[in-house]
Amino acid sequence: MADTKVETISRLAQWKIENFSPCSFKKSDPFKIGIWNWQLSIEKNRLLYVRLFPEPSRLSKEQPPLARFVLRVSKTGANRMLYISPIHERLLRTYEDFVWSVDSAFHGRFIIDVEFLDLKICPLDGGEACSVWPSDQMMQSSSAQNSLQCLSRMLDEAIHSDLTINTVDGTLRAHKAILSASSPVFQSMFHHNPKEKESSTIYIEDMSRESCMALLNYLYGTIKQEDFWKHRLTLLGAANKYGIVHLKEACEEGLLEDINSGNVLERLQEAWLYQLNKLKKGCLMYLFDFGKIYDVRDEVDNFFRHADRELMLEMFQEVLTVWKPV
Repeated sequence: MADTKVETISRLAQWKIENFSPCSFKKSDPFKIGIWNWQLSIEKNRLLYVRLFPEPSRLSKEQPPLARFVLRVSKTGANRMLYISPIHERLLRTYEDFVWSVDSAFHGRFIIDVEFLDLKICPLDGGEACSVWPSDQMMQSSSAQNSLQCLSRMLDEAIHSDLTINTVDGTLRAHKAILSASSPVFQSMFHHNPKEKESSTIYIEDMSRESCMALLNYLYGTIKQEDFWKHRLTLLGAANKYGIVHLKEACEEGLLEDINSGNVLERLQEAWLYQLNKLKKGCLMYLFDFGKIYDVRDEVDNFFRHADRELMLEMFQEVLTVWKPV
């Protein structure tokens, strides 16, 4: 029948009822919005009951929709009426999951609109629902992923590279614009140092080619976790030298994650050298609050021979704080 067809455009579905009499029931043909087929039904008794539900299928059973929508029932002509539902947000799986009752004498010809504000897939395992439509976050994620792929190609294939980096054991090609945007030191170097500006060559003689490549991969947004983990200390030195604040913070967080008896004194020295207060606090807590100073007693003597006097004072104050007389 013609009046069972639902027209759709974008996220809007419209069902035009040509003839509906009191005490009757009607169900629409399936219509597609998002990834699901939907149906509407109406029933008239004392009230008009409107139901919205996904067509029974394997998809709606395994990936039920979490729908956010609004309904409108309107009648045109001399006796114009318009009823708008509240905004509903429901997990819809069956015919019984949603019904909206309208307290009005709708019969004859009228129109039902369903506007879907959002549609999400609701995981059966209780995970977070995910929208089937692009959002700002999804678009930004897609854009960022594409940009990273482009930057990776620029670095790996030296596309329009304009900079040669000489390291201890090899050379690398890079882009002045990327390094300048990441580091105020590089930016100043390329703008004010005639030697680097004219020759397009810089010397990073305190880094190996491998560790410098890790630095470039970080700046280009393509570094792998295992490479970051391997070169954390070297990257920390580079971040401090070239004023790359976000890398310095990332290295500090990384060095906090695996403090142990074999590296705690080295980490404490690095924390003092580069003014990493979180790392310093973590090392002091490990040594004194958790009593691990006894595990490194053989290394402490050598550590104190080279440690800064102010650092030794802080360690002594930490001892007094932890070991208060009872």
